[in-house]
Amino acid sequence: MKVNSLSMKMSAAGEDSGWPRRLVLPIALKNNTRIRFTTITGQTMGAMSPGEAVSLVDHVISEGATVEVVDIAGPGEPLATPKSTIECLQRLHQRYPDLNLGVVSNGLGAAEMAEVLASSGIKRITLLIDAVTSATAEKLYAWIRHGNRTVLLSQAVTTLLNEQAAAVAALSKAHITVGIATTVYPGFNDEEVEKIALKMAALGAVTITVIPYRPMLGDTDCLEAPTDKMMALAGVRASKHLPVVSEYQVGLGIQEGEATVLTPIYSLPKPTKERPNVAVTSQTGMEIDQHLGQASRLLIYGPREDGLICLLGTRPTPATGQGSERWQALAAKVPDCFALLTASAGESPRESLNRLGLAVMITGGDIEGTVDAFYNGGKKSTKRCS
Repeated sequence: MKVNSLSMKMSAAGEDSGWPRRLVLPIALKNNTRIRFTTITGQTMGAMSPGEAVSLVDHVISEGATVEVVDIAGPGEPLATPKSTIECLQRLHQRYPDLNLGVVSNGLGAAEMAEVLASSGIKRITLLIDAVTSATAEKLYAWIRHGNRTVLLSQAVTTLLNEQAAAVAALSKAHITVGIATTVYPGFNDEEVEKIALKMAALGAVTITVIPYRPMLGDTDCLEAPTDKMMALAGVRASKHLPVVSEYQVGLGIQEGEATVLTPIYSLPKPTKERPNVAVTSQTGMEIDQHLGQASRLLIYGPREDGLICLLGTRPTPATGQGSERWQALAAKVPDCFALLTASAGESPRESLNRLGLAVMITGGDIEGTVDAFYNGGKKSTKRCS
């Protein structure tokens, strides 16, 4: 990994702050849930490979920084791609056995992976739990996907809640410290925070963090942030059952003067005069849902003469079985593209194509919305040209 291809954001805390220095590694390639008030367009763009993550830790430590805590968190769900997460944990634990390793997860699949996670060197996990009743969960989630199956939301929320409860119990039994993080969505789950704390405490959780929903650019306009009074009340109620800790203390936020947090910040590649277009791998033609190695064609998006971003056409990919030469041939087919959006790709093709000037971005979801994020933050609507 070329470490100078990313920047690192550090809050300036004094040496006597008493807070650990924390490095957050965004290696999760895809999401398996979506809260209905939030957008996930482009959310997993910039996800690192395990090799890039380990190289980043090596670089930061070699520069003299004192890193005590490392979290795998985002930009998607770490346990939705467990192989990458486990590989990263194992490699870091082997190289730096004293690192306090953690994961931030919604808990889907965590119970069955508890022992593997424990043996990988993980010491703690923060579970993102926003509901304990099906009625509330159905109001909060737009969709939930466990594995590759898509089921009715009414069935999916039951699976999610059961999986989360099982995760707390199994992880605690495996001697992994379990903390809960609950985001407060006004009018939806603010009255359920105490129930969450009560149930999670009984299952083995040791702390809870109560976080306000913060509307982000691109979110729907149907929900405002909770008031200070609502947040204070939610915290008081939760504290009856679990110690309430700050989101900054568990690495879910950065606050100047309180914590020293190192976080890789990626900037999206931008179109140029020579490379104005984007290549996409897709089976359906609607979503970015195909592994780069399995793609027989690339969809090419970019601006037409009037500036509208649209589907310009398709191009076949080189035949398989050529080894590294295949990626050189692929780059030659898209000399006008500055980025390639794909659901998954091996570390070797990513590095090869990056060296050849084609940024490989691991992402998912709707093609049109994701492509728009590369062109002036999505100010132009992507349309298929007729």
